[in-house]
Amino acid sequence: MRSVQPMGKRLVVKGWNMWMRLWAAMVVLCAVTACAAPSVQPNAKDAAETEAIALAEAKAQLVTYPKYGDSDPHPWSGRKPWSYPVHGIDVSRWQGDIDWTRAAASGVSFAYIKATEGGDLLDPRFRAHWKDARRAGVRRGAYHYFYFCRPAAEQARWFIRHVPRDPQALPHVLDMEWTPHSRTCTRRPSGARVRAEADRFLDILEAHYGRHPVLYTTVDFYRDTGIGRLAGTEFWLRSVADHPRVTYPGAQWQFWQYTGTGRVPGIEGDVDLNVFGGSAERWLRWSGQI
Repeated sequence: MRSVQPMGKRLVVKGWNMWMRLWAAMVVLCAVTACAAPSVQPNAKDAAETEAIALAEAKAQLVTYPKYGDSDPHPWSGRKPWSYPVHGIDVSRWQGDIDWTRAAASGVSFAYIKATEGGDLLDPRFRAHWKDARRAGVRRGAYHYFYFCRPAAEQARWFIRHVPRDPQALPHVLDMEWTPHSRTCTRRPSGARVRAEADRFLDILEAHYGRHPVLYTTVDFYRDTGIGRLAGTEFWLRSVADHPRVTYPGAQWQFWQYTGTGRVPGIEGDVDLNVFGGSAERWLRWSGQI
């Protein structure tokens, strides 16, 4: 006589068998499709801790508050250049060969390297300086020396032709100053014309490189042309006899060139010295290192 299984037990067994078949199917499917665990998004605390670690590591690699020699030192009063933590240089063919490793070890955190001038001059040392500075870990950007006898667009194209895109480069620089000793161009356009040409040059470079360039200038040029009125422009100001707040009243600046007769390990002869106008942390953020 065949035994009769209670209905409740049959349902339990049937349900268990269906669950086991489903589980087995899932195992096979995952083996075929490589099931991934759900991603876990870091919370705000984790992100802040990661950023703090990156900042500390980047700060540890900076040489801050260097004090360089000067072949013609100025008796500074008020706030002195070496009270700023981040220093750098600007160079051209006239510095010749540079031992970039020694310069970096001495506290050179950045370098602006002359690339072009006008619409037909390429600095013959640009490519070597550009490559060697990066190899030594010095953050670098290129600068263009503007001539008022060629259209801004033509000069911008000349610069772009010779300066490669590099996501690690600093914002490039437009150097605008009067050229009374030039053998080929001593023109002095009106302030309105100067500002229009500067705007054109800066816009073309921003469109190509993806970041608005910095504008370098001198005390007389700044005063004569009203170049400081260019909206959205970061300035690099030359002031070798006083703090920029004295020589450029009310001006906002990113870099201050404080001497043209500095002495830096790894460089023969004089070199321009500059400071970044902010803290070490602000420098690391501005230069894209964190």
